[in-house]
Amino acid sequence: MNCKLIFSIALHLMRSRLKQTIIAGAGVMFGIAMFITLVSFMYGMNDLLDGLIINRTPHVRLYNEIKPSQNQPVTIDQEYKKHSNFIHSIKPKDRGKSIYNAKSIIQSLKQDSRVYDVAANINTPVFFNSGTIEISGVVNGIDVLVEQKLFALNDYMIEGKIEDLQQNNSIVIGKGLSDKMLLKKGDILKITTPKGNLTSMKIVGIIQIGIADIDDITSYTSLSMAQKILGVPKNYITDIQVKIYDILQASVLAKEYKIKYETDTIDYQTANSQFETGTTIRSIISYAVGVVLLIVAGFGIYNILNMMIFEKMDSIAILKATGFSGNDVKWIFILLSMVIGITGGVLGLFLGFVFSNIIDLIPFNTAALPTVKTFPINYNPLFYIIGITFALLTTFIAGLFPALKASKIDPVEIIRGK
Repeated sequence: MNCKLIFSIALHLMRSRLKQTIIAGAGVMFGIAMFITLVSFMYGMNDLLDGLIINRTPHVRLYNEIKPSQNQPVTIDQEYKKHSNFIHSIKPKDRGKSIYNAKSIIQSLKQDSRVYDVAANINTPVFFNSGTIEISGVVNGIDVLVEQKLFALNDYMIEGKIEDLQQNNSIVIGKGLSDKMLLKKGDILKITTPKGNLTSMKIVGIIQIGIADIDDITSYTSLSMAQKILGVPKNYITDIQVKIYDILQASVLAKEYKIKYETDTIDYQTANSQFETGTTIRSIISYAVGVVLLIVAGFGIYNILNMMIFEKMDSIAILKATGFSGNDVKWIFILLSMVIGITGGVLGLFLGFVFSNIIDLIPFNTAALPTVKTFPINYNPLFYIIGITFALLTTFIAGLFPALKASKIDPVEIIRGK
């Protein structure tokens, strides 16, 4: 098989139907461009939402949940142990929110090679007081530097820095809370704990996560300050937040830690199951639309090659009569379709990148997301690899069937018919 000659004939056939070839290539180009643009935009949106929800959630969280005791007196009693017992009006057992031996657990977790880092946390309901205004909310006592390392809180700060919490009697409040109470950075905010302790704190920053239900009630202070306003010892910790290297192991580690440390645990997938489902559905829709566009472009190539074969019956018959085998003729039309696919695919990748850049420059200003200035785009190279691979696969299949048809043409029948 003379590859150079076969390629030359394929190019000649393309030039003979240049307009149709350009249309077929344009179909592949726009299919790839739309695929790249759509997938890049949708994954950019997913990354943005992940930043709002999943990146603010520890991979594994250790805590004490308020729940009824599993071992009731009647189930322990030898006389009734093996009976079917129906118990009503069970009261939840108050184990206390504090995790027993929390500091030892944190040290143990930090020595685990699967763990990236661990952050202690105190979560408590409070009342915020400013003048005559009183609003219920939540104070999160955090290890400031570790929390910044794990959850990048500074990305959501619209005034001040999270490191300012290392000052005494300081607090960072949510944007919704500051709007409701007409507070700004530098103001004094009074906090009343569930036990009635009253503390005055200086606002050193305002944070906006972008979720109204959180921004309306949440505030942050240092771990030591949270312990101080609650009047509890320094080993008082209500939550241990764990981030791991391989997030796919989160559910397995959550079960392991529950048994090992005798606490309640929850992994990020369980905590955000509904959100995870939405992310998956959006990704599937993006790929489905892109694939449909490329398949439609493939049908265009198929139709053009079929028409070309019908019009070039004489040329094909002459080629076969002069010594070209059916396999040679087949590769002529496969090469023709692949040239269309490669040219259209490469131009489509470039056009998709241009479209993505244009979207990335479009202003996206919303009060809910002050740190986001333009529409989010994900420039993952994998999208471009998938795009060109599928373009080549689609055009190869689209060209294969007409090529097989051309390879089976009997030159004797064609010449005799003429």
